[in-house]
Amino acid sequence: MPQGSSAKRERQYQHIKEGARKRGAPKGRAEEIAARTVNKERARAGESKTASRTSIRDPKSAPQRGGLRSHRGAQGPTRDQLYAEAKKRGISGRSSMNKQELTHALGR
Repeated sequence: MPQGSSAKRERQYQHIKEGARKRGAPKGRAEEIAARTVNKERARAGESKTASRTSIRDPKSAPQRGGLRSHRGAQGPTRDQLYAEAKKRGISGRSSMNKQELTHALGR
């Protein structure tokens, strides 16, 4: 963690690192994931001196996104992921929609 970070960010770092380790990530990778996540959250909250544009302009924080971008590849999120998001947003007619229609309905 960078010097001068708050106790909250230290706890957040430890929590993310432990979670990654429990999921089987090697120690170094778990530390990297935790550091990147915490640094991005610090940038979004204005706690860091420098920040990338994507850190600041991303509409959803990493915890809110909940892995929506993970394993995206060429296909993007699966139909089931899109359906779950449509259900959460209350989009009607979602059960009969295919992947392309769900993508359009969600405005992606």
